[in-house]
Amino acid sequence: MTLPNPGAWQSLIQENAPQLYEDVSAVRDHVLTDGALPLKVKVLMTMLCDALLAHEEGVKNIANRARVVGATEEEIAETVAVAFVMGGTPALVTGANAFQK
Repeated sequence: MTLPNPGAWQSLIQENAPQLYEDVSAVRDHVLTDGALPLKVKVLMTMLCDALLAHEEGVKNIANRARVVGATEEEIAETVAVAFVMGGTPALVTGANAFQK
């Protein structure tokens, strides 16, 4: 399954480095699919990472992707809570962007 709402960076890579885009897309398509972990969990994990890395827009965009693949608001909130436990207040502040739609 292709993730909904691709990031703006993907279009830039596709236009300017098409082979790199194909390579990166192949890995992402292989990893970000249902497996031992459901896609929904993997998308929430990517949101967690963006919260820890202080990517505000990424958190917002990935939270919306998570909603599309079936994540509930409660699951998103718990993921933000894990970001707080692992990354402290900065991750919590960034993670709050998950609630922007």
